[in-house]
Amino acid sequence: MKLRHRLPFVLIAVVAVVPCVAHAQSQTGFEATVTPVLTLEKILALAEASAPSLEAAQAGVRATGAARDVAGLRPNPTLNGGLEYFGGSGAYRGLRSAEATVGVALPIELGGKRSARVGVANAQGEQARLALVIATADIRLAVTQAYIEAVAAERRITTAREQAGIAGEAARAAGIRVRAGRASPLEQQRADVLRINAEAAVERAQRLTEVARGNLARRIGQPVTGPLDVAWFDRVQGYGPSIAASPGGTLALSAARAAVTTADAQVRLARSQRIPDVTVNAGARRLDASNDMAAVVGLSIPLPLFNNGRASVVQARAQRDQADAMRRAAELDAGQSIASAEAEVANAATTARTTGGPVLAAATEAARIARIGYREGKFGQLDLLDAERTLSETRTAAIDALATYHDAKARLERLTAAAPELAKDQ
Repeated sequence: MKLRHRLPFVLIAVVAVVPCVAHAQSQTGFEATVTPVLTLEKILALAEASAPSLEAAQAGVRATGAARDVAGLRPNPTLNGGLEYFGGSGAYRGLRSAEATVGVALPIELGGKRSARVGVANAQGEQARLALVIATADIRLAVTQAYIEAVAAERRITTAREQAGIAGEAARAAGIRVRAGRASPLEQQRADVLRINAEAAVERAQRLTEVARGNLARRIGQPVTGPLDVAWFDRVQGYGPSIAASPGGTLALSAARAAVTTADAQVRLARSQRIPDVTVNAGARRLDASNDMAAVVGLSIPLPLFNNGRASVVQARAQRDQADAMRRAAELDAGQSIASAEAEVANAATTARTTGGPVLAAATEAARIARIGYREGKFGQLDLLDAERTLSETRTAAIDALATYHDAKARLERLTAAAPELAKDQ
């Protein structure tokens, strides 16, 4: 009979709840369309469009392009003018016997200096283009790490709020038990301490979240107001053994090889500068005695008595040896760093899958059983507090493991980023 009397009230409640649920779903859908999820790729695109370091690298590319044009230019001719046989005595008093000469001096470069300069400029241009790619990779790594920290902060504050709610429920349950005379007031005090600490943890997590979003906003040049991609953060890839990456085509090795190429070009330029240039002079002279004009031709060659360019060649060769040694060292360091990063990614993936999977499920179930047992008087408060503490630590460890995994993966991707094929200027 009681069920029959309650049935109309149940139907009325269901009818009243359904429109509210539909309205809530419509509002949720509307908000999703207004504030889309800020994925990592969107954040990276915004950061690359406003990064000062990329602007500096692009300016460096333009500068090396202009330096290439300058290196291909020939030496400018020199306009010479002279006045002879004047200001003396007798027939040369004043300007009566003065003879004026006007000519042009044209330097002629020998030894392939121009092509050597162009070779150095081409090598430096390749280094500048690689520096732009490296700057882009560094920006992507820094922004990815800032994004990981922001998403992890979002997860931590969510966990902190859930733990605060659980602590509040435990405090209320302890109050009920104390008022019913089933527990001592000490349990109430313990529960209040747990609740206060949980609320303080929410405040700390809120501040860290604001800082993380602020750092991410500085990277992209605009406020970060939309939701972040939590599903990406929770996803762990890389099941099974992976193929070890080779450092051969990485950015670090390409930059080291480009430095060796530039050093080789500097050696060639130093060798070319040992050959002295020739300057040809051609002009016209007015002869005062007959008021006639005559051609004047001259040739000048510097004598390399004190500086024959040998020391510059020795210096360039030493710098080339230094660049080659640094290339070999970079290859060793890159191989070691990649191997270590691969191990870190694999270990972090294992930890994230274990901590966020069976370990978290077991801790959650243990806390649920402890709450039920505590309310029914089967477990003591210390058992409940231990289960809640274990659950909180496990949740935090799971978030930290995911953050460590994504950070290690981002660093590995930066180390193994392939260098593009750069077309060298002819």
